[in-house]
Amino acid sequence: MTYHALTTGWTARILTETAPADLDQELGAGIPATVPGVVHTDLLAAGLITDPFVDDAESTLQWIGRSDWEYRTTFEWSDDGSDRHDLVAQGLDTVAHIELNGSAVADTANQHRSYRFDVSELLQPGSNELVVRFRSPVQYAREQEAVLGERPHSYAHPFNAIRKAACNFGWDWGPDLASVGIWKSIGIDSWSTSRIESVRPLVDVRDGEATLAAHVQVEWVDEATGSATLSFDVAGAHASVDLLAGQTTATVTLDVPDAELWWPRGHGAQTLYPLNVELAAGDTVLSRWRRRIGFRSVSLDVAPDPDGSAFRFAINGEDVYIRGANWIPDDVFFPRITRETLQRSIDDTLDANMNMLRVWGGGIYETDDFYDLCDENGILVWQDFLLACAAYSEDAALWDEFEAEATEAITRLTAHPSLVVWNGGNENIWGYVDWNWRTPLAGRTWGEGYYTELFPQLVAELAPNTPYSEGSPFSFSPYLHPNDPGHGTMHIWDVWNRVDYSHYRDYRPRFVSEFGFQGPPAWSTLEYAVHDEPMDPFGPNMLVHQKATDGNEKLRRGLGEHLPEPRSFEDWHWTTQLNQARAVTFGIEHFRSLFPLNQGSIVWQINDCWPVVSWAAVDSLGHRKPLWHALQRVYGERLLSVQPREGGLIASFHNDAPEAVSTQATMQRRALDGTVLAEQTMPLEVDAREASALVVPADVATPGDGASEFLVVTASTGERAFWYFVEDPALALEAAPIDASAEEVDGGYRVHVTATGLVKDLTLLVDKVDPSAHADAALLTLLPGESVEVMVRARPGLDPSEFVAERVLRSANDLVATAGVAAQP
Repeated sequence: MTYHALTTGWTARILTETAPADLDQELGAGIPATVPGVVHTDLLAAGLITDPFVDDAESTLQWIGRSDWEYRTTFEWSDDGSDRHDLVAQGLDTVAHIELNGSAVADTANQHRSYRFDVSELLQPGSNELVVRFRSPVQYAREQEAVLGERPHSYAHPFNAIRKAACNFGWDWGPDLASVGIWKSIGIDSWSTSRIESVRPLVDVRDGEATLAAHVQVEWVDEATGSATLSFDVAGAHASVDLLAGQTTATVTLDVPDAELWWPRGHGAQTLYPLNVELAAGDTVLSRWRRRIGFRSVSLDVAPDPDGSAFRFAINGEDVYIRGANWIPDDVFFPRITRETLQRSIDDTLDANMNMLRVWGGGIYETDDFYDLCDENGILVWQDFLLACAAYSEDAALWDEFEAEATEAITRLTAHPSLVVWNGGNENIWGYVDWNWRTPLAGRTWGEGYYTELFPQLVAELAPNTPYSEGSPFSFSPYLHPNDPGHGTMHIWDVWNRVDYSHYRDYRPRFVSEFGFQGPPAWSTLEYAVHDEPMDPFGPNMLVHQKATDGNEKLRRGLGEHLPEPRSFEDWHWTTQLNQARAVTFGIEHFRSLFPLNQGSIVWQINDCWPVVSWAAVDSLGHRKPLWHALQRVYGERLLSVQPREGGLIASFHNDAPEAVSTQATMQRRALDGTVLAEQTMPLEVDAREASALVVPADVATPGDGASEFLVVTASTGERAFWYFVEDPALALEAAPIDASAEEVDGGYRVHVTATGLVKDLTLLVDKVDPSAHADAALLTLLPGESVEVMVRARPGLDPSEFVAERVLRSANDLVATAGVAAQP
């Protein structure tokens, strides 16, 4: 077994007359290319284009995705005596014609598949030339749409006519930078007699003990004779099976009594074991396969109940409340995503107390690095099949590609214990029902066969221990609206698009798999990407980085009565970031107060792929927005919030921890200067993984003057919740009731803040001082007399006083008080 990676000597050249005139000659001759890679990053490395993420470079680079390209390399090769020599391409983006030494090898048209071709007869000793020619993905998609028939889709390009990441053509948070290239590894794989083609390790837990059914596909050379032995080794358990030449499948079942179970974070340890599979003929090892697996069972309860029908995950028989986020590709240019960049995003997920990521259907099947990190850290994975916000043809040309890519993805990913549900696609069933598709479809297929036939059949055959959902949202009944809040999963987007975030309380959802609210990225991220003079939310380059329809107007409308109209660009930036955090907080606190009716939420979204105003909690340069800090609190194992109920207020306590809580809740109505106006303390007992609520006494819940009073509930275990009787613009907040100082210390800077009055949502926008700076806390509400220390990680030698400057140390107070002064005659 030998593998010859083809990573060097590549050039890329344009094949069509579509480049800017000043680049024609150079691109026609060819430029150095990196493999794995894409043309955009090759052009960027060669200094031939500007940064695609800055200002309006996106529009000036449209020619790249509208062009045909050629990748070419030469490599030395000598016959090592193997029976077979295969060209293996793990990922081609997207429509490719492959030639080796002038002879055609294959044509491919699917970014989401790998390919293997026997090229034994085409290789020659010495120098060999490999050429991969790519069609323009934009032009090809249009051509295919003409062949298949127009079908409804979101945004400008018919991404539903080509098997390429939909978001690569632009989305309401991503740029239109359709890529081309050899985006994953490519090389020559040489082998003899037989090889392990794939292993599907299906794990389960029965009566508390781990079991494994390993399904193996084996490929043989045509002239193979004799036999070979497959051996299996995992967690102290061993098995083997003999195969005769030409026998391509084998299954072995193992009890693994010594294995510890794998659990999601917060429920137990993430124990993983290497599974070693070896194929040998006598003493000669022909092929090896190795991967870590975890033993767990998973079930998804969607059964009818008195309130509708559930959507509840159980791992190893234990219910798991979901605190999650949607995941998009971590970079516009996928080859730049590495284990290290993924680790940073997974750390963001972990530190925000999340336990699930939903890999959204408009992106890609992620690399094993992503799923490995989720396995290691106990993050559950909801995996969409790659269809989103469109109607899809079920003609054979696409059906066969969907079947091939789904088969490969299921087979590859079954080894990962973190993957706990396969989902048919994103919003496609909802779109068919609600988005006026039926007239333009005129009876043509729209994808239903994928969601109700192909995908469930493949999951049942290849991953029968993993649940399947037809779509998101979905109500698990053909007689119900797919976005019915009482059944299955729902998406809540009217809040962002049309109504105030207080309308989250209009819903009693069983499970929310999408909802969210926009906010701008960090200040330094905007400074990198946008150079309007002066900076303005509606500046021409700023609008390039706002992809949502009427996005900035929705940001303005979304302020409602909650926050005052901003008076400057810096105030706009802080106000809209704060409002994003508050809107999502409002929703999650409400959802969790409905437990056990509600079994979780998956916020849109954790990450960004470029600098943009979006729903992300962490921007593309790794800055944790105020929303991220809000999620860290409301996704904590224990959440205390004040909620309205018929007749008054309650203090809701959701305990998603493995230990019961026995505490006291002190409820106080206070004046803004801290004076206690009414108070009552009650015992609070909450079992593990349960919820409880206390009625707030009327004298505590009823203000004398709502503009100058507030309610605070504090548990003796440390949780705290606030309730305000009026919105901030009507609240008599002081502008800056704080004393603040900063000092340089080992590892960064320590900021000390003491409140002399009520301080709402104190936040340090430290990247304004230095783009590399990060504060470890934000959105801190302080009672009069309280103090806090915030650690700022930043390079040494900065002026500490900059971290407490007015434009850096912000709160809701300064927005309200400034607006109030401005409103006076």
